[in-house]
Amino acid sequence: MAKEEKTRAKKEQVKGKAKEAMGRMAGNERMTAEGKADQMKGDARQAKEKGKDTFKH
Repeated sequence: MAKEEKTRAKKEQVKGKAKEAMGRMAGNERMTAEGKADQMKGDARQAKEKGKDTFKH
């Protein structure tokens, strides 16, 4: 399960970076903000999983 969550976190980060870049190219502030939010969500998920790994070992 942890591996799936880590993969999901990475996907959210990549999706967020792409959305942010597209928003900047298009001049769309909302899309840029959504991309940053997706990245932060992925970062939070990744941090949670790293915390779990720390306590397992």
